[in-house]
This record gives sequence, C-alpha cells and structure tokens, in this order.
Amino acid sequence: MGFSTNAIHAGQEPDPSTGAVVVPIYQTSTYVQEELGKHKGYEYSRTGNPTRTALERNMAVLEGGHSALAFASGMAAINAVLTLLKSGDHVVCSEGAYGGTPRLFNAVLKNFGLDFTYVDTTRGENVASALRPNTRMVYVETPTNPLMKITDLAAVAGVTRPRKLLLVVDNTFLSPFFQKPLQFGADIVVHSTTKYLNGHSDGVGGVAVLAREEDAARLKFIQNAAGAILGPFDSWLVLRGVKTLAVRMRQHEANALVVAKYLSEHPKVKTVYYPGLTEHPQYELARKQMRGFGGMMSFETGSFENARKMLNRVRLCSLGESLGGVETLICHPATMTHAYFSEEERQRLGITQGLVRLSVGIEDVEDILAELEQALGVI
Repeated sequence: MGFSTNAIHAGQEPDPSTGAVVVPIYQTSTYVQEELGKHKGYEYSRTGNPTRTALERNMAVLEGGHSALAFASGMAAINAVLTLLKSGDHVVCSEGAYGGTPRLFNAVLKNFGLDFTYVDTTRGENVASALRPNTRMVYVETPTNPLMKITDLAAVAGVTRPRKLLLVVDNTFLSPFFQKPLQFGADIVVHSTTKYLNGHSDGVGGVAVLAREEDAARLKFIQNAAGAILGPFDSWLVLRGVKTLAVRMRQHEANALVVAKYLSEHPKVKTVYYPGLTEHPQYELARKQMRGFGGMMSFETGSFENARKMLNRVRLCSLGESLGGVETLICHPATMTHAYFSEEERQRLGITQGLVRLSVGIEDVEDILAELEQALGVI
C-alpha cells in the first residue's frame, strides 16, 4: 500500500463491534476478564489500550519497523529508549540537537551512570573517532534543531552496524513521509508526536519505532514497568492527525520552499538555514536521503535586538514553543528551545541571539510572506 493509504488505514480497521470507521477512544483503566487467567488481550490500560495499540500499529507501518510504542511525550520516548542501556555505557550524540535532549542526558541520565559525547554527526569520521570500548549507542537528530544540519544516516550506520551499536534517530522534523531512517540502517526511530504526526497543536506525545523484535520486547517491558504511556484520547488525536499527514507535509514543504527563497533574498536576513535551498551545504545529501525538505527553517537577523523587534511584531505567525502544527509557529531558540545551553555553548554551535526558527504552516503562503515582510520591516 502507498503511504497515504497506510496513514489512513494501517492499524485502523473498522470497529468489529459497531462498524465505526474511526477507532474508538477506549477511555478505560481496566478490562473485565472472562475467567481467571482468560481475557481478550487487555488487562490494564498502562499495559495496553486498544486506541494506543491502533496508533502503535500505524506508526510501525509508516516507519517500516517491526513495532512501535507510544509514550506520554517525545522526551518520555527518548528517556525510555535510553533506559535500554545500563550504568557505565557511553553514547555518542549529535551536537546542536533540541535543547531538551542534552538536558535529559546531562542533568538526569548522567546521574545514573551513562556518559555522553557530543559531536558533529554530519561527518561520519567524527562519530567513529568518538567511539569508546563502552559505547553502546549513537543518537542522531537529522535535520538538527534549529540549524538544519543533515547527517548521512547510511554512513553512520556503516560505523554502528559492524560494532553492533544501537543507532537511534530523532525523525521529528521530517516525519516518516519525508524520511525513513530505518531504511538507512537505524535501529530505533523516535518522534515527538506532538509535532507533525499530530499536526494540530492539541496533544502531547511521543513514539519509538523499532526495527528488531528483541529491542521491541525490551522496550515494551520498560514502557509497562515505568508507565509513561500515551493516554487513549491523545492516541486518538494522533491517529486523527496522521490521516492527513501526507497532504499536510506536501503543503508545509511547498510553502517553506517559497518562504525560504523569500528570506534568502531579503536584505534584513543574513543567512537562511533550509535544506531545500541549493546553497545549503548538504543539499545533495538531503535530496538523496529525504523525500522532501520539510517545513522547518531558521534564519539569522543579526542581533538579539533585531530578533526581539521582529518577534514582537508578528501576529499571524504564532510566537511560541513547538512546531509542526498547521499554523505557522515562530520562536527564538536562544531563549526558548535552547535556553538550557550556556551562551558560550550556543555561540559555538551557531545558535546566536539573532537566530529565529520558523515552522512554516499551511496557511496561504501569500499571507505568510506578508506577515514576515511587515515583521522584518521593523528591523
């Protein structure tokens, strides 16, 4: 089946008891057992819920994995994946990833004996040189948030596979419509379903999709034991959103290509970071690895004061955290998504005080351009 067909139908058969086309919200905590030791596949909703099961089956099909597990947030999914490791293990990570990821790694998981090294994963040799005898995982975000750096997943898998290291890829920025990391050798893919998968800025969640049965079984045990599961209503919201994922992603990209070109030619904009621009240093890799360029970009205004003036002027573009909704969202990474980093670290990574991140929505693109024109006009 094609992607759009699977997005609408995979894991979402008509309800057998009523024929309902839409998967019901099974808002229940427990299930009656027919007799001692005999039930209909569900015992308690932390362990399993039919609405969540439908979403997990859908996500596994869309990413091309063995199975998927849904969590209460993207960070809960990442945390669960990292608990596949044990004290003393070492992880190589993409530098410049979403600020919440190194915050979890450095401020929480280090306390449990995990060790982390951050490198520019756009160069496979950086990953290889960072490996240690106790390295057990390579964690990649591609494109990175917010500078849109692209990692060659096949090249990194060429490093991890012979050494039997877990390769984990955060695919939130592109969704499985534009990128399928498992096809390039990744072992686990994580998403914040809050973003493009849900697509409507009305639910928080996360998912991990696993290529191998043994990893899936271990993570399923962790999901049940730790209990950070996605509730039935939020699972239903993601299923609702995924049905239109293909058409939304095409429109996000179509608008983003127009916006990126406009910004790249604007006299008040210093630099635009978008892999769909031919001047992006990894444009050819993006074309090879991705089915499309997505709706995320960042651009440099030159100073905090310029960014502040512009962001205080927006009205159609919503100034706020998050991304991937149908509405255009705009933010200031240095004080919002990446506030965890020190100023020195942000400067080293290129996350300047003048950097603005844009999640291009699916409004009429002429209205988005008019909004940016009037906002940039105050600089």
